[in-house]
Amino acid sequence: MINIHEMTIQDYDTVIALWQSVEGVGLSDADAREPIARYLERNPGLSFTAWDGDNLVGAVLCGHDGRRGYVHHLTVRESHRRQGIGKALAERCLAILKAEGIDKCHLFVFTSNANAIAFWKGIGWTQRVDLYVMSRYTGDGSQ
Repeated sequence: MINIHEMTIQDYDTVIALWQSVEGVGLSDADAREPIARYLERNPGLSFTAWDGDNLVGAVLCGHDGRRGYVHHLTVRESHRRQGIGKALAERCLAILKAEGIDKCHLFVFTSNANAIAFWKGIGWTQRVDLYVMSRYTGDGSQ
C-alpha cells in the first residue's frame, strides 16, 4: 500500500536522491537543501512524498504565488510507475491549490522528455504552444 505524506525538509536527502536517479528531472542550485527548505516553508502543505513501506517511491514539489500554482519535479520511481502514484500526487496538489483559491497550475517539462509529456497529457494537462518560457538569473546574468 502506498502512503502519501506532506513533504518536510527532513525528507530532503531521500527526495533529492530520487530526483537525481530519474532521467528527465532537471536540478539546479535552486534544489539545494536551503532553497527547498524556504520553498516548503513558503508553501506549507502543498508538496508530497509517496512511500511504499519505508521506501520513497514518489515526490512532488508544489507551490503558488497567490495567483497561479506550480508543480515541480513530480517523480515516481520506475519500479512503481503505472500504479496511479503520479496521478495521485498531482491530484493532491491540485486539490489543495483549489482549496487555497488558486484556479490554474503550470508546470515545466523538457521538450525531450517524451515520457513526462505523455504522462501529463494522459491525466488531462494541456500543452501550451502560445507561450515562450524565458528565464534570467537575478544577478548580472553571467551565471
